[in-house]
Amino acid sequence: MVQAPPRPQLPPRWLPVLYFGAAHLALALAFGAVAADPRAFSGFFYHPRMLAAVHLVTLGWISSSILGALYLVGPIALRLSLPARRVDYFAFGLVMTGIIGMVAHFWIEDYPGMGWSAATAGAGIMVVGGQVAWRLPQAKLPAAVSAHIALAFLNVFGAATMGTLVGFDKAYHFLPGYVLTNVFAHAHLAAIGWASMMVVGVAYRLLPMVLPSEMPSGPRLWASAVALQVGVSGLFVTLLLRHRSVWVFALIVVTGFGAFLSQVLWMLRRPRPKPPGLRTPDPAVLHAAASAASLAIASALGLYLTIAAPSSFTLRIAAAYGVFGLLGFLAQMVVGMEGRLLPLFAWYWASANSDYKGPMPSPHNMAWRKGQLLVFALWLFGVPALAGGLAFDAVPLIGAAAWCLLTATVLDSLNVGRILRHAFRTPHHG
Repeated sequence: MVQAPPRPQLPPRWLPVLYFGAAHLALALAFGAVAADPRAFSGFFYHPRMLAAVHLVTLGWISSSILGALYLVGPIALRLSLPARRVDYFAFGLVMTGIIGMVAHFWIEDYPGMGWSAATAGAGIMVVGGQVAWRLPQAKLPAAVSAHIALAFLNVFGAATMGTLVGFDKAYHFLPGYVLTNVFAHAHLAAIGWASMMVVGVAYRLLPMVLPSEMPSGPRLWASAVALQVGVSGLFVTLLLRHRSVWVFALIVVTGFGAFLSQVLWMLRRPRPKPPGLRTPDPAVLHAAASAASLAIASALGLYLTIAAPSSFTLRIAAAYGVFGLLGFLAQMVVGMEGRLLPLFAWYWASANSDYKGPMPSPHNMAWRKGQLLVFALWLFGVPALAGGLAFDAVPLIGAAAWCLLTATVLDSLNVGRILRHAFRTPHHG
């Protein structure tokens, strides 16, 4: 048992739960679709059902989790006031409507509908971006951390605009260039410029709480923001133009990730005392480590793809690159971060529900630990197995990986439900 915390600024109670609930459902649908018919997802990756599943992961899981997490890490880690008002729930409705529309229209190959849905989801994300931008100057954050967050929203505006144009182009054919390179440009702006930029920026404040460690600060935090932004901007343009200098900007992106990982090593060398009740190995740290390994693999594969001549082999490598980048790095990092964020969220609200009279259960005892370790083991097998299955067109391996990842998602969802019940329980004092 631990004493209740002092009266903090509470995060919104319902809105983050709605975002995370929708995110878990989207990830389960993505893995469930692949598990139910793995052959439909084998072969060349650019087809409607694969695009539907990919957007369930990128928008449904990663982006929805990022938006939900912002309402938690704002008051908890960023000292950023981000209350949930009517406009925030309106934004949630836009994002969910857009995601559902995009996935459905991809599935039935209705590209104008997909374009309008992409615009709807993008509008919802930008409403949240406006709320954050309005309050960000008031937060007591290092300027470099604020820059990561602001640049992420700037990039997602570009990615949403490009995605909308690509959707309408499938029906009306007005964009110049090659369709695949246009899609790749959009995908990298979204994955690196939006999701990765946000993950890196927030991680500078959140990882020291997870490890725990000393908090990084100073000019060195600018290295990842500058390199990632310069790299992804150049990557976007050179992919659109099919210019041979694309490898230069890919290398700059890798340098940006390297700058971030160097700060992670800096944190690991400066540990702080672990909070009472925190047991090792910590599943959140295990997921973060696996995410870093996947990032290293994806970076190596991505650099190779920029210098290799296009062939059937590079298409196989591209499939593995996408799995390690989107699932292994970004999607799994979300799993790790929610494993630490949601217990803190539930602890704060449980304390408020008891009128801060405590003592309260430790947030480190709220989760089903054995279930968390099983989820990690399933991800540890599922990511490389799916990458290998898609790369080598091994349908049984694709199916096995998808079932593992679906099981992991269901178990994680049950565990999240177990944690969140504390936020809605009203204690009775005898």
